[in-house]
Amino acid sequence: MMMMMMIPMIMTMAARLHKVSLSRSLTTFSLSLSLFFFFLLLLLQSSFAQQQQQQPPVISSSIELSALYSLRSSLGLRSRDWPRKTNPCSSWIGISCRADGRVVAINLSSLRRTRLGRLNPDFSVDALSNLTFLDSFNSTRFPLPGPIPSWFGSQSLPSLRVLDLRSSSISSSIPSSLGTLPSLTHLYLSGNALTGNIPDSLGQLSNLSVLDLSQNSLVGPVPSTLSYLSSLVLLNLSVNFLSGPIPSSIGALSNLRSLVLSNNSLTGSIPTQIGNLSLLIELDLSFNSLMGELPTDLGALRNLQRMALGNNALTGTLPGNFFSSLASLQLLDVSYNNLTGTLPNLTSNANASTIATASFNLSHNLFYGSLPPQLWSFSFIDLSNNYFEGRVPDWNGLNASYNVNCLQNSSNQRSLIDCTSFYAARGLNFDGFGGPNTTQPPTPSTPGHKNNRHLKFILAGVFGGLGFIALLVLIVVLCMCQRGRGTTTDQREVSADTITSGGGLAPLGISINFSSLGEAFTYEQLLRATVNFGDVNLIKHGHSGDLYRGILDGGIPVVVKRIDMRTFKKDAFMVELDMFSKASHTRLVPLLGHCLEHENEKLLVYKYMPNGDLSNALYKKTSQEDDGLQSLDWITRLKIAIGAAEALTYLHHECAPPLVHRDVQASSILLDDKFEVRLGSLSEVCHQEGDTHQNVITRLLRFAQTSEHGLSGSPSATCAYDVYCLGKVLLELVTGKLGISGSNDASTNEWLEYVLPYINVYERELVTKIVDPSLIVDEDLLEEVWAMAVVAKSCLNPKPSKRPLTRYILKALENPLKVVREETSNSARLRTTSSRGSWNAAIFGSWRHSSSDIVAIPGPNREGSSLKQSGTVGSQGSGQGGGEVSSSHKRLSKEIFPEPSVTEDVERPDDD
Repeated sequence: MMMMMMIPMIMTMAARLHKVSLSRSLTTFSLSLSLFFFFLLLLLQSSFAQQQQQQPPVISSSIELSALYSLRSSLGLRSRDWPRKTNPCSSWIGISCRADGRVVAINLSSLRRTRLGRLNPDFSVDALSNLTFLDSFNSTRFPLPGPIPSWFGSQSLPSLRVLDLRSSSISSSIPSSLGTLPSLTHLYLSGNALTGNIPDSLGQLSNLSVLDLSQNSLVGPVPSTLSYLSSLVLLNLSVNFLSGPIPSSIGALSNLRSLVLSNNSLTGSIPTQIGNLSLLIELDLSFNSLMGELPTDLGALRNLQRMALGNNALTGTLPGNFFSSLASLQLLDVSYNNLTGTLPNLTSNANASTIATASFNLSHNLFYGSLPPQLWSFSFIDLSNNYFEGRVPDWNGLNASYNVNCLQNSSNQRSLIDCTSFYAARGLNFDGFGGPNTTQPPTPSTPGHKNNRHLKFILAGVFGGLGFIALLVLIVVLCMCQRGRGTTTDQREVSADTITSGGGLAPLGISINFSSLGEAFTYEQLLRATVNFGDVNLIKHGHSGDLYRGILDGGIPVVVKRIDMRTFKKDAFMVELDMFSKASHTRLVPLLGHCLEHENEKLLVYKYMPNGDLSNALYKKTSQEDDGLQSLDWITRLKIAIGAAEALTYLHHECAPPLVHRDVQASSILLDDKFEVRLGSLSEVCHQEGDTHQNVITRLLRFAQTSEHGLSGSPSATCAYDVYCLGKVLLELVTGKLGISGSNDASTNEWLEYVLPYINVYERELVTKIVDPSLIVDEDLLEEVWAMAVVAKSCLNPKPSKRPLTRYILKALENPLKVVREETSNSARLRTTSSRGSWNAAIFGSWRHSSSDIVAIPGPNREGSSLKQSGTVGSQGSGQGGGEVSSSHKRLSKEIFPEPSVTEDVERPDDD
């Protein structure tokens, strides 16, 4: 009973407990759900904030937006790079903005102008003055011809830290206003055509850490105010025309790591204060006119790794503790100086860890004595052209050069007389190559020897007389043949007339008006301009004279050709003067004057070309620190090709009689500050050969001549030869292969045989296999590259009579797309020949190809490779199979400016 009464109570308590448990569970679930939604909300907020951060800022200033559009217009930038109606901060190449939408950086280095913008390029960046927060402006390799605006200063660009204008075609002088940029830390102006002095105001840039003014035409002294640049880490003023001594105050630049002043005309001694630059890593003072002894203070540069002092006029000895103090030295160049004495200990415990990779160049000095045995530990050492004596130690294969010394057990050494006199002049004893220290007098000849010598003289006289008689007979025959032609003489032939030029007489059958050949300089003027024709100013040894850089008294940079009449042809310079007196064109290098007052030395003065010649300008180093190469863009290459064609068109078609250059190659194509062509190397110019100006014997001698060169090995005096050489220059521009235009050897011919099959007027893609890989070209530009390759191939026709005239080449280069593009009009295709063929018929006149004009050149002999020729049946293989080769003769004849018949044009399928 009791049990029955307790059951309801138990059930009631259980129900209550279940309710309590259920309530707690609901509470726990509700709490967990709240926490879940709380963390989910935090996650969403974090993701939204991250998206906000990743989203590029939107330009916030209407003034800055207007400035960018103005800059886009003034520079002629392409719409694909800076598109309208888009956010410049995110869509414009080279534009960087802060988070608040203000423009802080502009980089033009990867951009190109439109075709219209390239017609009138200028330094038009006035809109930059409205970008008050601009931190960096970079126009490396983007052409900005003209002077730097004088408004570049603190008022217009208060926040500018980096100004990089390397290789931007800038000219004129450096404005002093640059010295007022308060925030500037990096100033790069190298690789331009800047002239005048370095402004003293640059010394006010207290925050500047990098100053690079190299590869310009700056003159005057190194400003002493540069010593105020206490933050400067790199100073590069190399490859200019700076003169005067190096200021001693430069030793105050305590943070300097790199000091490069090479290739200038600096004089005086090396300041001892340079030894105060304790952090210096690189010191380059080479190719100057520095004199005096090496300061012992240079031994204090314990962090120095590279020191170049070569090609100066330094004297004295190497300091005894010089090498032991320079513990980190890896490269030393003191070559081409007047240093003397014996070598100190070149190795020590201080530099034993780094000496194994060191390279030293002590050549072309006056060092003497025995060779130190420690040299075996060097990576490379050049001791040639000194006066070291004794035996060469066993250096276990050391990479060393010790030619032209006084060593015993080595070949190619100086003579006994030279070595003996050198040591005797210094009161020293010479070891006589291991023999007695005397020069033996000549041994008296015996009577038999005397009779033999007399017999030699007699025989020499007999044969010399016979040769002289034969020469006279030949001259008489030539004169009789010449008289049979009549009394008319050729302008190219040498006559008995003479002309007076200064103090010397030059026999030449031409009359020259010297008043039309610029200024008559004195020898002293040009001696002063070139610093006594020192090696530091030597550009190169030309085939008609040595070329030197120079600065005239008025600060005008020039190039002086020094012609030694005892070495070069005596009438070569007169031929060049004759050409300048009769020919005048903007595409020829300007002749500023001459100096003919010395009998054995003639000087010609030309305008200086800041960008050198094509062989050096096609690729240039990007900077002193970087070994990379900067390649000319396609627009500049096409501009150069057109300029070269214009120069030859003038010589071939506008001069009467036509003139032949005979030395067309990359090194003769000079480039001014705007990369405009000025054709040089004019000493070989002559009138074109013709049967009407040749005597009987000359005609007979030339009858069997089939090569590009004459019987003497000299270039053929025909316009077709110039065209052939121009074709090789065009191939250099397309492929980037250097040295092709200046070579005719077997390797060049093999290279041409490999390349030419890739040039096909019907197949554009083939040419991509030979295009310079450093070129960045779009579809339109690739067609221009293709067109130039086709023109180049036409110039290289093996038959001179089948090569195009230069005036047609010029028109083709000025309209390259017409060479390779076809018209879309079907009526035009049915009415006449193909548009390519008909256009070329208009350009090239009656010039035609036959099936035998061009020898089939097999492609590269690679297994499985095949070059297809579109528009024809079959393909040109790798040179195997007789049938295909014979048929390719006819196809190749149509590849170069084809002119197919109407039937062929209608039946040939369209090229996509």
